[in-house]
Amino acid sequence: MSSPPQSLHRALGLSDDELDDIKTVLGRDPNHLELALFGVMWSEHCSYKSSRLHLRRLPTTAPHVLVGPGENAGVIDAGDGIAVAIRIESHNHPSAIEPYQGAATGVGGILRDVFTMGARPLAVMDPLFFGELTDARQRWLVEGVVSGISGYGNSVGVPTIGGELTFDDCYRSNPLVNVLCVGALPKERLVLGVASGVGNLAVLLGSRTGRDGIGGVSVLASAGFSGEDGAASIDDAKRPSVQVGDPYEEKRLIEACLELLDGGLVVGIQDLGGAGLVCATSETAARGGVGMDVDVTAVPLREPGLVPFEIMTSESQERMLAIITPENLDAVRALCDKWEVRAAVVGRVVAPLSRRDGTTQGMLRIRNGFDGEVLAEVPASALADEAPLYDRPRERPSTLDQVRADDPTFDEPVGSPNDDLLDLLVDPVWVYRQYDSQLFLNTVVGPGRDAALLRLAGPGLPSSTRGIALSTDSNPRWCALDPRNGTALTVFEGVANLACVGAKPKAVVNCLNFGNPEHPEVMWQLSESIDGMADACVALEIPVIGGNVSLYNESGGSDIDPTPVIGLLGVVDELVAPPPGWNWREGNVLVLVGAQRADGERPFPLGGSRWATKRGRRGGVVEGVDPVALLLTLDFVVAEIGSICAGAASDVTAVHDVSGGGLATALAEMVAATGVGAEVVELDGHAELFSEFPGRFVMATSDVEALEERARAAGVLTTRLGVSQGERLRVGSMIDLSVTQIASRRRDALEEALATLN
Repeated sequence: MSSPPQSLHRALGLSDDELDDIKTVLGRDPNHLELALFGVMWSEHCSYKSSRLHLRRLPTTAPHVLVGPGENAGVIDAGDGIAVAIRIESHNHPSAIEPYQGAATGVGGILRDVFTMGARPLAVMDPLFFGELTDARQRWLVEGVVSGISGYGNSVGVPTIGGELTFDDCYRSNPLVNVLCVGALPKERLVLGVASGVGNLAVLLGSRTGRDGIGGVSVLASAGFSGEDGAASIDDAKRPSVQVGDPYEEKRLIEACLELLDGGLVVGIQDLGGAGLVCATSETAARGGVGMDVDVTAVPLREPGLVPFEIMTSESQERMLAIITPENLDAVRALCDKWEVRAAVVGRVVAPLSRRDGTTQGMLRIRNGFDGEVLAEVPASALADEAPLYDRPRERPSTLDQVRADDPTFDEPVGSPNDDLLDLLVDPVWVYRQYDSQLFLNTVVGPGRDAALLRLAGPGLPSSTRGIALSTDSNPRWCALDPRNGTALTVFEGVANLACVGAKPKAVVNCLNFGNPEHPEVMWQLSESIDGMADACVALEIPVIGGNVSLYNESGGSDIDPTPVIGLLGVVDELVAPPPGWNWREGNVLVLVGAQRADGERPFPLGGSRWATKRGRRGGVVEGVDPVALLLTLDFVVAEIGSICAGAASDVTAVHDVSGGGLATALAEMVAATGVGAEVVELDGHAELFSEFPGRFVMATSDVEALEERARAAGVLTTRLGVSQGERLRVGSMIDLSVTQIASRRRDALEEALATLN
């Protein structure tokens, strides 16, 4: 095994200090192949070397948590003998290079994360972030990403039931493509990615290995783009690193893997995602405390001439690694033949080696034939668990106080509230028209509402009348001003969305999208954001059961705004009727449920609001909320809507969370959805119209006194807003718009913006 030249480690993204660490681990110089293995496994994407220190501060346990962070997906006990698996991931850098395949393989990868736990994927959500729609490149990115998600998800047969769509110039060269997947399984089918049993076999299932994914996300996600122009800054050499997906192969792989698990033919199973075969083999061996021999000549190849480092690090899609006993090999091959899925024995579980100190160490050995030459030999745990852990310098941005002082809350309002409201009404209906949201026929509330809602049903699941709710939320405007408070408020916002469909929050997953961690200001933002998430989750008693960190989202030295995406999973104990949604009826009384102001008698905050950002005002202070009052309000709304889902009669006819765009936007969205206007009392100017803070709901009722009495008994504040009626939305003397104007603007705004770039 020859030693590589000293400069190779830098080309693989390893620092000089990391090379010294590798030499210490091995007790010698690494060869080329070993260095490549460490290069991908110690990358930022795979090792979380800049964020692990901070992620430890998150609460991760609860009685209903079956699997927490560290596995392919988090899993909770949802009741009735059913477990629910959930995972969120990013495919940001690949999507910036090749938007269709970058987004498509993001969907494929997240599906494998879920079904490797034994869960059948039930639904996908997609938070997406792009630059402003002012140039043709953004249209290319938007259309490519949306087509990739719909092309893969629709073909593999998993519905896309929601997400987000954000436009801001900070994402012009660095689009963010985050994907969440949820699945369900009988509790007894839960399986982990662990290799055990000396003599057991490692079987590679699925597609052949090719060059389309070499380096892939493990390399691209650990380095930003160098130029200022998003198109010109992408090194052509990186383009082949983007994986190519095959959803039909994925569908066969799903069915084959679930049948293998049902048949008890698998000891452990792991998907091949970031870092490919080296990741799957080292992680399963490290978790089991065993070694593994891998024969690179046994790996089915898509093209001739691949060398060992390419075979081991390729991120070609639709592949799984199953650990099985030799006695089950024939049965596994027969089942895979049934589903037309390749199955090749590529490895063997071997005993750990004894060390001089009396401990043992499992070694990953890459061989040329099972009994042939050893090409590489490294401790599996060194690759999987012992990457460097950095406490990078953190520094509060020096301009932050100046930015916060430029607070639009205290501006004298100018312009027409009518025009301002219409400017905020952009419905991503064009996006979710591309997706099939009704596959499996379990979708009760689909895209475009506060949260998605599914019946908890599917092949092989115990009978249940429970439902699960999902939301993804982010607010980079808040987080740019105050990452700690902004992230906490984002968690509160997600829980409020779940409340609108009657769901109790059970778990959080997160996708932390930040700039270059070598910039102290970015590390300060990341650390503060994690603390804000921890604060909110502790206050709400919600565990964080998984997540993803995407760093180096920068171009030309400019970092994106901090963009933590919060995914929330909730459970509806009994789902026999749909929640009321946004569709109020003629003559209903409209009530604001929750605190009218964010903090006592202070002005309504506009810092970080969509209204202010639209006007180029990105400063101000992000107001906190009273968590005690917030919890009372959330519990009240969950009880009200949950009783409707359980089949009880109610005077509540509609509910909507007040979020992006403020109270005026919430009212307009309900007008557009129901086709009935509203007469609303005079509000406190622009500030009350467009202020944003979580914990407020617009509810419509046919018996306002009864609703108010229940709220008083629960300790929840209410304010009468007006009545739903007529064909116009009138808010005091400030807003007067027809239902038709509002509905057409909301429906057509995005498509018209995209069309102008043709």
